[in-house]
Amino acid sequence: MSTDRLSPMQLASREEVFGSVAPLSSGQGASAGWGFGMAVRTHRGDYAPIGQFGWFGGTGTTACADRTHQVTGVLLTQVGPSTPDPPRAMNDFCTTPYQAVA
Repeated sequence: MSTDRLSPMQLASREEVFGSVAPLSSGQGASAGWGFGMAVRTHRGDYAPIGQFGWFGGTGTTACADRTHQVTGVLLTQVGPSTPDPPRAMNDFCTTPYQAVA
């Protein structure tokens, strides 16, 4: 579930179609592939490590887990991604714990 399953062609198509959509251009969509049902970080663009996996939900729900560092987080909000701010906040939620240990 936590291994990227997208082919290079699928990743390129996703970027072409969704690269400017706020929930995907900030957050896990910009730095992740897709496992079986969740995003999987494939490169490190911020504090969160490669291999972190989770889900950004449409109404502000977020879950992220990192087996290597034994970090798990669940954020439940009721703010949909109507502006770029909620997706950025969800991404910050999944990266901020690493700032404390970096």
